[in-house]
Amino acid sequence: MTLVDKIDRQILSLLQDDAQLTIQEIGQRIHLSKSPIHERIKRLEREGIIEKYVTLLNKKKLGNLLVVFCHVTLDKQTRDTFVEFDKAIAQLPEIMECNLVSGSFDYLLKIIVNDMENYNRFYQERLSVIPGILNISSFFVMSEVKNTTVIPV
Repeated sequence: MTLVDKIDRQILSLLQDDAQLTIQEIGQRIHLSKSPIHERIKRLEREGIIEKYVTLLNKKKLGNLLVVFCHVTLDKQTRDTFVEFDKAIAQLPEIMECNLVSGSFDYLLKIIVNDMENYNRFYQERLSVIPGILNISSFFVMSEVKNTTVIPV
């Protein structure tokens, strides 16, 4: 596993938000000169942590993160219940995607955490305590077959 320190994480966070930031802009935001920022970005590219400029991070190189999909069913299918659930989910950075779906459950969540222990804590302390949830079913990704951000045009 590649060591990624606090400054590397700040750089990666900024690039994920806007991959077109200049080295100078990144340096200004984290209070470093252009040279160390440039060297760190080049190292992150060389080590494969930055896969391409959309900017995608390699989950395995950042610590074998666990991907979990959850079906969530609410106790009431009312506008207020949906709005309150949506607001609560928006505050949870572990949730990468949240989709209101049709079918036998209300929401499909994509959650990324470090490991099963962290998921258990997240589930018990942050997800299952959201008001209005009737049922949560969790599914753990064993192998990622395809992951892309490219939309066919």
